Amino acid sequence: MASNEPKSTPEYGKLKNFWEATSYNNGSSTNNSVTKKPETNGNGFHHNPTTTIDMANQDLTPSVIEFDQDVLDGCLSEYLKVAQGLGGEIAEHAALVQKAFMAQRDFLVTATRFAKPGDAQFQQLLGPTANAITEIQKFRESRRSSPVFNHLSGISESIPALAWVTIAPTPGPHIKEMNDAGQFYTNRVLKDFKEKPGHAEWAKSWIGTLVALQAYVKKNHTTGLVWGKQAMAGGPTGGPQPPPPPPAFEMPDLSSMTVSDERANLFAELNKGEDVTKGLKKVSAEMQTHKNPSLRASAVVPATGSSSVNGSSGPKAPVSKPPKFALEGKKWVVEYQVGKRDLKIEDVEMNQVIYLFACKDSTITVKGKLNSIVVDSCVKSAIVFDSLVASVEFVNCRDCQMQVMGAVPTITIDKVDGLQMFLSKESMHVEIVSAKSSALNVMVPKQDGDFAEYPVPEQFKTTVHAKGLTTVPTEMVGV
Repeated sequence: MASNEPKSTPEYGKLKNFWEATSYNNGSSTNNSVTKKPETNGNGFHHNPTTTIDMANQDLTPSVIEFDQDVLDGCLSEYLKVAQGLGGEIAEHAALVQKAFMAQRDFLVTATRFAKPGDAQFQQLLGPTANAITEIQKFRESRRSSPVFNHLSGISESIPALAWVTIAPTPGPHIKEMNDAGQFYTNRVLKDFKEKPGHAEWAKSWIGTLVALQAYVKKNHTTGLVWGKQAMAGGPTGGPQPPPPPPAFEMPDLSSMTVSDERANLFAELNKGEDVTKGLKKVSAEMQTHKNPSLRASAVVPATGSSSVNGSSGPKAPVSKPPKFALEGKKWVVEYQVGKRDLKIEDVEMNQVIYLFACKDSTITVKGKLNSIVVDSCVKSAIVFDSLVASVEFVNCRDCQMQVMGAVPTITIDKVDGLQMFLSKESMHVEIVSAKSSALNVMVPKQDGDFAEYPVPEQFKTTVHAKGLTTVPTEMVGV
């Protein structure tokens, strides 16, 4: 079984390290924050309309007002209402979710009014949100035997979407990725509780909350969190302080230095100026190989160096290491497999990924739907999988094959020499992105069950016109 740690993405990983280093304190806040006592709405959930940095008497920025209207008062409000109706652990978990969203709202109130502070104060501002998310995930971890564990997991796997404030230049796709990770569990809720009222509405309202959050971010923070312009009290803006100036360089006293006779003679020659070339010998036409064919016929060019042959500049031989087949967190790692034709990975989860590296003459079969697959530096190997949420990627491979039985949105190919891609009827809308590759063929299924083979273009023609360039594939001669 896969580990239930938060989804491991490069962007989330940076914030996760900060969360783990932050002391867990339910009442933590920034040094500059003044928060009023939470009010209680009609549903019994706490709602805190005040903001940090003593903002109670100041107008909210337009982006915060849209956050209130489009996210908090929209699908999130519906999610909280449905969760309270279901009661029990679902309602308790929802209260923690509301706490996390309110912490993000307080953060946005500060961020959209003040200029970006230094790293230390920025992490301090993230503290309440980080603690709230950690509390949500600990709640799930402590209730593994709960009958609503899929409900709790669906929230815990997708709540890191609130980390979008740390991501640039594309925070929106991060929210969608987290939403997709959580839907692996919410789909189970829809299947297992389809006969019980309220659970379908719970799942749809939570998914809708993240969709609304993504739309809000795309509109107001398209390339990253948009900070305000006012200077924030308590620290300088614009990141860490610049380093101190380097110490002054003192010129050493050259008068006491001794120079050898050879070096002194060399300096004397250089100081002659234009006369330095008078001592050079003239090369006549008979001595020049481009003017004397007999010299070209008999001359042997001596080797000036052997670094390109015997040195380290050429490609290194592949390092032989023991094979590896293991699940590390949410990543299946398959490395250095040679001649293995029966490798299988079964019961994968939608938030897992597979990484194949340096495999040769091997075949791996994947059962189930997962997030993505990366095939790196493999030779004469094949992979067969059901469906993917994101993409399958081939890098530095040679003479490989892939077959998708279900659906795959994207196939990415980079520096590959020889790849056959067998598609299914469900994957006919796939996008294939290739660069620096050759001998790529797409096998498209036909009505009779056979496949039609189509090569991916390798040669292109570019024409120049007044508005720019136009590039089209060139037709191969004789085809």
